[in-house]
Formats: sequence, structure tokens, C-alpha cells
Amino acid sequence: MQVVVEGENKEGRKEDGKERVDEVVEQEKEGEKLDLEKGPVGAVVVEDSKGLERFEDERDHFHVSMLQRLNPTNPLRIVINGGTRVATPSPSQSSRFQPTPPPPRSQPRSTPTPQPSVTTLNSRRFTNKLALLLYLVHKVAAIALVCFLIFKGIQGLIDGSNPAKRKEERVLKYLLPQVEAASLLSITLAFAWQKALREWPQIMVYFILWCTFFMSLSAGILLICFQKPATDGVGVCFIAFAIGNGLYACWVSQRVGFCYKVLLKSLEPVDKFRDLNQPAYWMLGAGFLWMSLWILAVVGALNFYYPALVIIALLLSLCWTTEVMRNVVNLTVSRVIALYYLRGMQSDTQFCFQRALTRNLGSACLGSLFVPAIEAMRIIARGLNLLEGEDEFMFSCAHCCLNVMQSIFRYGNGWAYVQIAAYGKGFVRASQDTWALFEREEMEPIVDSDMMSAICFLTGVCSGSICVIVVAAWTAKVHQPFTATISLLAFFIGYLMVSISYWIIPNF
Repeated sequence: MQVVVEGENKEGRKEDGKERVDEVVEQEKEGEKLDLEKGPVGAVVVEDSKGLERFEDERDHFHVSMLQRLNPTNPLRIVINGGTRVATPSPSQSSRFQPTPPPPRSQPRSTPTPQPSVTTLNSRRFTNKLALLLYLVHKVAAIALVCFLIFKGIQGLIDGSNPAKRKEERVLKYLLPQVEAASLLSITLAFAWQKALREWPQIMVYFILWCTFFMSLSAGILLICFQKPATDGVGVCFIAFAIGNGLYACWVSQRVGFCYKVLLKSLEPVDKFRDLNQPAYWMLGAGFLWMSLWILAVVGALNFYYPALVIIALLLSLCWTTEVMRNVVNLTVSRVIALYYLRGMQSDTQFCFQRALTRNLGSACLGSLFVPAIEAMRIIARGLNLLEGEDEFMFSCAHCCLNVMQSIFRYGNGWAYVQIAAYGKGFVRASQDTWALFEREEMEPIVDSDMMSAICFLTGVCSGSICVIVVAAWTAKVHQPFTATISLLAFFIGYLMVSISYWIIPNF
């Protein structure tokens, strides 16, 4: 659409009377009041009726004011096209040149409406609310049960006529000190592993592989030396694990270099955050307090109905609680490192820790409930798949099992915590997006070659084996009948307490 305003030359006339001058002034005033589409007096307007109607609807006040201020005698042709003003030759010069075609009509400007971002680093919604509600209900019930069992234990100690009083006194005397010692020893080992992995990463990969082999083998041999049926059974389990650990260490010897590079890459930004270990320290302190109360509850369960079932329930609750603590630390570290890589900022570790304890706690609870079982079943399926060539009849379903576990693994894996912490996604969606990213970037072989999860697992097993060696030797000296029970309890405490401090995995 073009509006062309051409000025005409006016011939001045001399008037003698005052009346003629007034008429000229009135005519000029009437000319200025003409509509924009007609133009001032003497203007030539070139337009089509449809374009005029469109222009009249879309013009703005700025363009109107500019046109009204134009001098009708101006020899320049003003072309309005999408709010731009272009100067063209005068009519006397336009005859010398071929007229240029009019520019294309511009569409009216529209203000784009901002669309909500699919992924944001500042999500404020709570993830996996149902899992969070289930965990809170479980935690309230566990606290109530622990308090009740502690009360029953105290009641049994006070009541002199209770036949279980002597048994409880013996348990408190010969079991509680060893278990508390195992808790303190495991916390010390957790700090030592953290420091050693950061200072000597290459050496520690080999050291953890073979130290776990020797410690678990030593714990098994020590328990067998007590020559008790219970200790013999536990010792055989440790020796069998040691043999499998030794075979695994030989099998992955060629991948240690890759694991070392991954570990170095994971530890690159750690020095920029001096307080990155504080969430692990807080969780270890909370874990020690809860472990102490848990042990007292186990003692009180001896004075209650079905003590074996109650202790198993307490043990399952303890496993879920410590796994949630571990994943809270993972989410905190993942948030700090993600903001460092994506935004280039050094975020506050305490703020990320609070976020993991509130908005992302539901995802930590859901992942803690399923990921350990899924990963264990996937490892078993991969092991069966390696043996399928030896006996086709026995392992004909190995591929089927592996494919099923791979499908389940897409909906729940340990790498999902990075996207949960960074983008505030739910656990299942984060697992799917993470695995889809691995497939799109063709990183599945790299993920399958990852040893960091195995190294962290073996670190916990090594710590548990050390606790078993110390506690078993102590218990065998003071009260040998409790050796097998306390050995198993010390192993679980050592493994669970050290696992809380696993924060290296999300950096990968």
C-alpha cells in the first residue's frame, strides 16, 4: 500500500482588498482539515480503495502526526511502507527514469506472546508428590514404632519380674557398644574415602577394587575360624563375594583408565565449592543419630511380639531412609554442578540442599525405592547374557531377560537425579529423558562401560567388611554367641553409612 503526496506549485496573487486575503486564509484552513486519504489541496493521491481501508484501520498516531506536519508544497514524495519513510525523486526527475515497482505490502506487526519454557532451571513445583506422601507416612510410622519399642525396652529393664530383663541387659552390654563402634568407624571411613578419592583418584580405583577383595576374604576367613554354624554360613557368603569381586577386578582391568578419566572429569569443579561436602556431613550426622535410636528399638523388639518380623521391618525402613539420605546428597551436588556447567555460576550449596529436602524430596524417595532393585536385576541379567554362549539351552532366555531389564531401566535409573535437580522433573520423566539423550548421542556403550557405580558400591562393601573384622574380633572376645548377629549388623551399618556420602556419581 502506498500513499503518494505530491506538492503543486502555487502561483502567488496580489490582492488589494482585505476581503480577498481572508478568503485565501479560510481556504487554506479548510485544506488542512481534509482527510488523510484525500491529502491537502492540490495533492495527488494514488491508491486503491481496498488499500485505503486497510491503511485507515492499521495506521497509528505517530504516522498521522508525521503526515499532518508535512508541507503540501514539499517536492519530495513520501512513501509510507511498514512505518518506514523512503525519499524518491521529484516528479520532474521521475520522467527520466523508469518507475520502480512498488515494494511488497508489509504485514501488520504483531507482538509475539511468550511461550512457557518446557524445561527451566528454576522450577518451583514439588516432584512425585505421591511418593513423598508415602515416605512421610512411612517415616511417621517408623518414628512412632521406634519410640514405642524404646519404651518397651526401658519398661522391660525396669520391671524386675519380666523374664526378658536378663536378655535385654545382656544385649545392651554385649551388642550396643559394638554397633555404636561400627557406626563411628563407618563415618570415619566415609570421610577417609572422600579425602582419598579427591587426592589420589587413579590409585584409589585400583585400591578399592583389590582392597574390597582382600577385606571381604579376610572377614570370611575370620568368621569361619570361630567354628560356629552361624559364623560359618556368614563367612562362606563373604568368601563367595570375594571370589566374584576378584574375577570382576580382573575383567575390568582394561576399563580402569576410562574410569580414571571419568573420575577426574567429575572432580574438576569440586575445588570451586569449598562447602560441597557439608550436605554429606549433615546426612552422616543425622544417620548416626537415627542409627543409635534404631539399635535401641531393636533391643526393645526383643520384649515385643514377633521380634524377628519387627526387626526385619526396622531393617527395611532403615535401608529406605539411608538411601533417601544418599540421594538427597546426590541431588544437592547435582544441582550445584549443573548450575555451574549450564549457567557458569557458583550457586549456594545450602540453598541447593534445602531445595533437595523440599521440592525434589519426592523424586529422591521414589528413586530410592526402586533404583537399587532395578540396577541389581540389570546386573544379574547382563551377567547371564555373558554366559549364554556356554549353554544355549540353560541360558536361552538371557536375551529376553536383558531386554526386559533394559526396558525397565529406561523408566528408572540413577542418572535421572541430574535432570531432577537441574530441571525439576519427575523421576520417571527424568529417567526417560536421560536415557533418550544417551541413545540420541550414541552414548550407550559409554554408559555400559561406566565403573563409578561399581566403585562406590565396592567402597561400601569394603567399609562393611572392615567393620565386620573389628566387631567380630571384639565380640568373639567378650560374648561369642553374638558374633554372627553383630557381624551382619555391623556390615549393614558400615555399608549404609558410607553409601550416604556417595556424591561422585551425579557429576558423571
